[in-house]
Amino acid sequence: MHTENDQTPDLALLGLMQLVSPALPIGAFAWSQGLENAFELGWVTDEKELGEWLQGVLEDGLSRCELPLLIRLQNAWAERNLDALEHWNNWLHATRETAELSDEDTRLGTALVRLLKSLHLLPTPGLMPEDPGYVTVFAWTAHLRRVPVRQTLLGFAWAWLENQLAVACKALPLGHTAAQRLTEHLRPFLVRAVDQAMAWEDHQLGPILPGLALASAQHETQYSRLFRS
Repeated sequence: MHTENDQTPDLALLGLMQLVSPALPIGAFAWSQGLENAFELGWVTDEKELGEWLQGVLEDGLSRCELPLLIRLQNAWAERNLDALEHWNNWLHATRETAELSDEDTRLGTALVRLLKSLHLLPTPGLMPEDPGYVTVFAWTAHLRRVPVRQTLLGFAWAWLENQLAVACKALPLGHTAAQRLTEHLRPFLVRAVDQAMAWEDHQLGPILPGLALASAQHETQYSRLFRS
C-alpha cells in the first residue's frame, strides 16, 4: 500500500516536468535571448556554430548566473529568508544587460505568478519580492513541489535548451533531427553547468556574455524578427 510520503519523489518529478513543459502558458516561446539576431548577423549559421554558441552560453552564462541563483533562491524560500529573496531577486535584475533581457525576465515572472495564483499556489502574502523575476518564481515553485535543488537546476537548464532549439528551428532554420543531435551533444554540458553552478561562491557569480548582450541589444531594433524585444 502506497502512502503520501512514498509518492513525494514522484509528485516532485511530475511537478518539475509541469514547470519546464513548453506547454506551460507563460509565453517563454516568444523570446530568443539574442539568438535571432546572432542568426541575422551571421554569427551562427549552422548546426555546428549553434552548438558552440549554446555551449558558451551554458558555461559563461547559466552556470554563473541563473543556475547558482536558483540554489540561493530555493534555499531562501525554504528558510523563509525575506532579505535573501529580495537581495538575489534584485541582483538578478541588475545583471540583465539589455532592456530585452530584463523585460523577458520580468514578464515571464509576472506570467508565472499569474498562473500560480489561478492554481492557488502562491506563497503567503508578503513573502514574494516586489517585481519577482522568472528565476525567483521558478525557485518558489520548485520549493513548493519539493523538488531537490540539483533537479531544479537540471530542469531549468533543460527548459532553456529546448527553448533555444525551438528558436533555431523557426529562425535559422534548423531541422528537428539536427535539434535532437544537438540535444544529445549538449546533455553532458547541462550536467557540467549544474556541477559548476553548485561550486561557485557568491563573489564569483555573474554572466560573462558580451556577445549575447550585443546580439540582444541589436535585436531590439532588428527590422524583421519573429521573436519579442
